[in-house]
Amino acid sequence: MTRRRLFALAQELNQRAYSLVCLQEVQANLYRKLLIDACTQYPTHVYEPFFHAPKGGLLTLARLPIEQREFTLYRAREIVSPLAAMDLLLHKGVLLARIAIDRVPIVVLNTHLSANYSVDWSTNNRYARVEHSQLRQLAEIVRAQPAEALVIAAGDFNIPRGSWLYDDFLEQSGMIDPLAGDIRSTHRMPSGIPAHLARPIDFALLRLPRLPGLTVQSDLCFDQPLPLAGARRGYLSDHYGLELQIAWD
Repeated sequence: MTRRRLFALAQELNQRAYSLVCLQEVQANLYRKLLIDACTQYPTHVYEPFFHAPKGGLLTLARLPIEQREFTLYRAREIVSPLAAMDLLLHKGVLLARIAIDRVPIVVLNTHLSANYSVDWSTNNRYARVEHSQLRQLAEIVRAQPAEALVIAAGDFNIPRGSWLYDDFLEQSGMIDPLAGDIRSTHRMPSGIPAHLARPIDFALLRLPRLPGLTVQSDLCFDQPLPLAGARRGYLSDHYGLELQIAWD
């Protein structure tokens, strides 16, 4: 089933004119190789090798040459509960890839923060404190990028839009959310879980330089069933995608 979904994802990506794609939860080297081989329209890629899967489960694909690549491990990796052990095994962090379009440097930070299995993002929650530390480190990485760079931080943040963690990160990083105020969930809840727990927890955030005629559009993608192998249809993931379209004169 996983292979069918990944092949379907690769086919969809090959048909779409994305400059760069950030993937999370690539939890086996077999799947990482399958995606790299099947995404034929994305000749360059970056990941941090690890013994069972790319570190953080992160893989970035690009149509353009990648000029810089770097992986930073999150310092806060406390195992709050046995459920959080998977986050430790994946060695979650930030995967940086820098490309250039029309001599404008574009720094893309692909990330997947630790999960919050309590679904409680209050300030004294142990999961939330780990996420807060990781977000502070991600904000440090954003601030370290050159002022003339367009910076994108994309992935599964595992925090809801509008929470204090979200607000604090935007303030610390100087980034904006092109979907600010959008309450649509970015993931599908498993059967039996109350629908009100579904929230927007995946983001594509921006730090914008001064560019003439700059426009930004963003929306959900891959939020409907698509053809899979064997003429059946299904969702590509339990999370939806986020699409960014950025243009300037």
